Amino acid sequence: MATTVRMPQLGETVTEGTILSWPKKAGDTIREDEVLVEVSTDKVDTEIPSPVEGTILQILVAEGETVQVGTPLVVIGEAGEQVAAEPEAAPEPVPEEASEPEPAPAVEPAPEPPPAPVSAPPIDASGTPPAAAAEEQRFLSPVVRKLARENDLDLSQIEGTGRGGRITRNDVLAYLEHRPAPAPEPAPAPEPAPAPEPAPAPEPAPAPEPAPAPAAAPEPVTTRVAPAATPAAPADVPTLPGDEVRDLTRVRVLIGEHMIRAKQTAAHVWTSVEVDYEAVERVRLRHRAGFREQEGFSLTYLPFIARATVDALKAFPVVNSSFYLEQKKAVFHNTINLGIAVNVEGKGLIVTSLRDADGLRLVGLARAIRDLADKARSGGLQPDDVAGFTFSITNPGPFGSFMSVPILPLPNVGILSTETIVKRPTVITSTEGQDMIAIRPIGYLGLTWDHRAFDGVIAVQFLNRVKENLQSWDWQQELS
Repeated sequence: MATTVRMPQLGETVTEGTILSWPKKAGDTIREDEVLVEVSTDKVDTEIPSPVEGTILQILVAEGETVQVGTPLVVIGEAGEQVAAEPEAAPEPVPEEASEPEPAPAVEPAPEPPPAPVSAPPIDASGTPPAAAAEEQRFLSPVVRKLARENDLDLSQIEGTGRGGRITRNDVLAYLEHRPAPAPEPAPAPEPAPAPEPAPAPEPAPAPEPAPAPAAAPEPVTTRVAPAATPAAPADVPTLPGDEVRDLTRVRVLIGEHMIRAKQTAAHVWTSVEVDYEAVERVRLRHRAGFREQEGFSLTYLPFIARATVDALKAFPVVNSSFYLEQKKAVFHNTINLGIAVNVEGKGLIVTSLRDADGLRLVGLARAIRDLADKARSGGLQPDDVAGFTFSITNPGPFGSFMSVPILPLPNVGILSTETIVKRPTVITSTEGQDMIAIRPIGYLGLTWDHRAFDGVIAVQFLNRVKENLQSWDWQQELS
């Protein structure tokens, strides 16, 4: 019996995925656990293994198409086997929603409203027959609907390139980029209107002047066309001679949307402390060669900071919470999952999730951080590797950052930034109580925190706990 493979849930908050590639084509055989399809989400790019062995009977979603979780992707069975009833509901024209019959009309209604004038597209629902609009809506992904809503688009004017004529996100973006700007249209419209406009206004007095009545007609047209002029702005960007305009990648668009949402939602506040890393540096240098020989990688400052942070999060659990103002609730997590930001060439920053960090000591944290970084850079991250973190650490210090103010990854209420560590003269107190100047490795730790969740005294106490741990812990014992 044939097996229908559906788009899996690739992370707790992921609702859809984009098909990157099909390594095999219809008619090819595939083994169980062999790579079936490569999928991209706003969290991670990953490979989906085949749940069964057999022959690929039908690929239902084309490369580059974005579909919702649960959408049928491919049918696997025995060679020559007829596709069963469920996949038949998604024949060639409909790759995704197998339960939806008659996919073709989803695109056909677009040309059908010729009776309506060309000005109908900007008029939203009034220019599209209700039945056609309903039919179209059934085959649109949430992303396409959102773009159409934000840009006041009539999707019947967009030609879909997905299978069966389905309109994809790329179709909408291409339409926005290349459609003729409607701005010129409103400009000529007001010109004829001003002449007649004065006449219709005083119309009550001169009864014999019915002629201005037609002049009143253009006014509604002008008001109806005007809204369409605003969406044209995103399609055109200002340029200078010789400039190159590049399309944003899907990941960059999603990051931008998330950053704006976070800044508009959380009450961002930033607090910092200065840390003397002398105790860490002594132990790190003492064990540097042996650690590298044993583990195969260098012992950096980050595992020390992560270890000190985990202890501070235990002492101040509100900093390890998630905040939901609309629901009037805060979730205090009984485990600490550290979000560790990793810079991936060509993809930007990916926040990986180091789960159960509170159960690891220094060496365990160093191994886990290294493992996640290797996975991120090699494209081997799984959905669980980027989901569920409760507090984040971003590490711009190795790139020379002196002070940085990261944006909160909602619904988390805190993110720690580790800054560059440099040798500087500083005043210390000797064991005899004498003040003296010494050269020490000094760096800043910054905490971006959500003032809706807790107050400044907690932020300062938390940071000072991390600082105290780094400066006074017996790090030698951690490496024994």
